[in-house]
Amino acid sequence: MESTGILANYDFTGKTVVVTGGGGVLCGELARAVAACRANVVLLDRDLALAEKALGTLPGTGHRAVRADVLDRAALAAAADVVGKDFGKVDGLINGAGGNHPEATTNAERSFFDLPADALQFVANLNLLGTILPSQAFGRAMARQGEGVILNISSMNAFRPLTRIPAYSAAKAAVSNFTQWLAVHLAQEYSPHIRVNALAPGFFLTEQNRFLLTEKETGELTARGKSILAHTPMARFGSPADLVGAMLWLLSPAASFVTGVVVPIDGGFSAYSGV
Repeated sequence: MESTGILANYDFTGKTVVVTGGGGVLCGELARAVAACRANVVLLDRDLALAEKALGTLPGTGHRAVRADVLDRAALAAAADVVGKDFGKVDGLINGAGGNHPEATTNAERSFFDLPADALQFVANLNLLGTILPSQAFGRAMARQGEGVILNISSMNAFRPLTRIPAYSAAKAAVSNFTQWLAVHLAQEYSPHIRVNALAPGFFLTEQNRFLLTEKETGELTARGKSILAHTPMARFGSPADLVGAMLWLLSPAASFVTGVVVPIDGGFSAYSGV
């Protein structure tokens, strides 16, 4: 392929990409990268103020912020209608909404046996249902079009469950499994031009986990942070920009024969045995 053809794969002019959890740090970075490639970007978030703040950082024009909770089927259907009316079709969906819950995490004061059911259910719903329901809402349009790309966000926890966060690890493993299932289902039942893949980030410093990995007062690594870096060959935490290359590849025609894969973005964590 000529170099001009390779570069053209990453020109998303006229394409529309929806990002759930669009007001978050990682998803905001992904949205900016897609917008820089000239896509129309629609940021979905249950907190419209956060989505609108992220919207202001996107290069280009024609982007939208829409309030929608990924666990609210009616709100997602309404958002899909807005995207269809404003942009004509949806070309990509990034299922970025997700997270953990403090009460679903074990610690010195809270054993596994005492984790409350509502906290466990919250984590399961947010990560798994919060991926399935948007895939239904926007995947329906892709099925009608006969083309589109869904990109889920899994986690290293899906490959190797981590201590202290059983619900999050299990939920992300389910996201990886669902990614494979949906890739097969959409290709066989609707169109081989609909692809479904996932990114599995390793350890990224976010507001959610910052003080699990670094000390609030000093900024020094916690024991957990030191252990993670000792098992990461690249010896650092990821930054949001580290997700961009794989994300653009999987959304683009350059990955036209790639579906049902979960790509680790982890600095080598999943490859290292500890020896």
